[in-house]
Amino acid sequence: MAITILRRALDAFARLNTVSAAQIVRDDDAIDEQFRAVIQKLVTSTMDDPRVVAIALDHLFIAKAVERIGDHATNIAEIIIYVVKGKDVRHVSREQLEHEAFSE
Repeated sequence: MAITILRRALDAFARLNTVSAAQIVRDDDAIDEQFRAVIQKLVTSTMDDPRVVAIALDHLFIAKAVERIGDHATNIAEIIIYVVKGKDVRHVSREQLEHEAFSE
């Protein structure tokens, strides 16, 4: 999923498509939710069997790297909106970001 969002971000950047950029930011929430679910599973499994801590840490680092790919795609999407609309949407609400992306 993260690689797909990154590819879509690069495509949106090439086309300067703010509508696609807004969708990418929205889709990053799903990656973040999956990351939180992985953390919860890892915590549960390490509590059940402390011998798996080393493996769980490896999985945690992998999951964090995948989550960061989604964050980088979001950064690209925010840059697209800035380049096209001239509005810095890095620290605004999701609704404000979508408003800027969809406005003419």
